[in-house]
Amino acid sequence: PWADWLPENANFPVEGKSVKSTLFSVSDCQAIVKKAIVESMKKKYHHRKWFEEDGPCYTIEISLLKDVATLTIDTSGTGLHKRGYRKLSTSAPLKETLAAAIINLSFWNPERVLLDPFCGSGTIPIEAALIGLNAAPGLHREFAAESWPNISKQLWTDARQEAEDLMCRHIKLQIRGTDINPKVMSIARYHAKLAGVNDFISFQQQPLSELRTKKKYGCLICNPPYGERLDNTEEVELLYREMGQVFQPLDTWSFYVLTSHPNFERIFGKRADRRRKLYNGRIECHYYQFYGPRPPKKKMNL
Repeated sequence: PWADWLPENANFPVEGKSVKSTLFSVSDCQAIVKKAIVESMKKKYHHRKWFEEDGPCYTIEISLLKDVATLTIDTSGTGLHKRGYRKLSTSAPLKETLAAAIINLSFWNPERVLLDPFCGSGTIPIEAALIGLNAAPGLHREFAAESWPNISKQLWTDARQEAEDLMCRHIKLQIRGTDINPKVMSIARYHAKLAGVNDFISFQQQPLSELRTKKKYGCLICNPPYGERLDNTEEVELLYREMGQVFQPLDTWSFYVLTSHPNFERIFGKRADRRRKLYNGRIECHYYQFYGPRPPKKKMNL
């Protein structure tokens, strides 16, 4: 019964979607579900009128797929791609989940250097630091179910403490983020502080042309401008050529580039060892992976 989950003052909006189903009107499905829940709760709470709905939020979703209906209650609230640390917006931000995905698809590990020369608001370096520290992705965000009276507050406290205990706080990470824009560098530092990883990342305002490093066997992971607008396509292609020239001396490094530009490899001047199709929102992209040599194995002292 719905009343087992929804208190009398619950705010329970109904969202919906329909795919390949006879009942294709989502708004009608939402209204039917809402009415059915209200009638069920009236029997439990002995109501004759509409509920006030001024309490905690329990978002109900009706999902129809090939005429099979699934009803769920959203325990998360805001999308899970929102980790809770990104408070300030920049142009064309990369979702936290996509940033984590492209890091995990690379050969980077906490013992290797990671560099993002187009770091913007810092999402890739921050996600790398969180991965390196073994931090739970949702540690710094709130969930809708935290306000539900039928779930103990202590359960949430215990879960967060368990996640904190599993973190590797004493690890040394070599993560660097650079960008030509000083404003986004300030935002990146602010976000890193909110995520609790500001001590593990080095941010620096720097144009691509000045990129230098003496480090070996690192991983360069980036999400450069795509040139989606017609008025900046030429500018972006010049940037890709410059990337090819600047990256060339880093002969022991691996490069990972996410872009929607169809001719990236030709302009960059090198064919990728592997390409993966990914979506940045609704934009179809390719993740170009250029593999460098493997780092030499460390000698063990016997």
